[in-house]
Amino acid sequence: MNYTYLIVPIVILFLAGIRIVRPTHKGLIERLGKYKKLAGPGFHWIIPMIDRLFLVNITEQMVDAEPQEIITNDNLNASVDAQVYFRVKSDEESVKGSTYDVNNYQWQIVNLARTTLRNIIGTLTLKSANSERGRINMELHETLHKETQSWGIEIIRTELKQIDPPKDVQETMNKVVKAENEKIAAIDSATAAETVADGVKRAKIKEAEGYKRAKILHAEGEAEAIKLVNDAADKYFIGNAQLLRKLEAMETALKNNAKIVVPPGSDLVNIIGEMAGVIPLNRK
Repeated sequence: MNYTYLIVPIVILFLAGIRIVRPTHKGLIERLGKYKKLAGPGFHWIIPMIDRLFLVNITEQMVDAEPQEIITNDNLNASVDAQVYFRVKSDEESVKGSTYDVNNYQWQIVNLARTTLRNIIGTLTLKSANSERGRINMELHETLHKETQSWGIEIIRTELKQIDPPKDVQETMNKVVKAENEKIAAIDSATAAETVADGVKRAKIKEAEGYKRAKILHAEGEAEAIKLVNDAADKYFIGNAQLLRKLEAMETALKNNAKIVVPPGSDLVNIIGEMAGVIPLNRK
């Protein structure tokens, strides 16, 4: 009896029913359109044409909310974009909810994020929206988390990509920032110049104080010299002020190369003494 005609269809049927689920997915097996069981990672066999396996990604995913124009509270059209990071929870009820309780959860998350951003930013001015990104992210995350719980979705985090003002407003803001930077640079330059000038001023003061001190020391030196002369005069020429003046005159005359005529046979020392009014020396 030839069993070939039986073996071949059985092999084909077996091969057609093989399904492999990767660790990044969970599988939902339906039989005749009704949920039968959850398929974990690994090998599975289903009845062809009777059973169907639907794979659900349980890894972290990201969707872009896509840029949209939102009118802020100060009537400016801001271009806003955000990203949402989420994943389908791996338990059976969550995997079933992501497939049976919502139609295309990724598309739903994108539209829910866009609507939530319009509601939040519409109550803020452009300036406050840019300065309160953390609060906007927090409110967006809370709203998405609350609305997607029944879908078996876990919202991991939300991030604002941009809150861009209109082009003309952006140009004005850039000019303001540029002017502020130039102001800061000018203040820094003036501070540096003031520091240099202060250093030069202190150097001049030090120089003047040094010059003053030198003058004082010089004057004190001259005064000390005069005092010494006066002390010597008082000690050696007491009562002979006129004689002292003659000696000074004689000294001045000699400095000026004055000529003195010495008679023959006279003693030079005695002549000079007589000119100065000093008693002549006796020869031995």
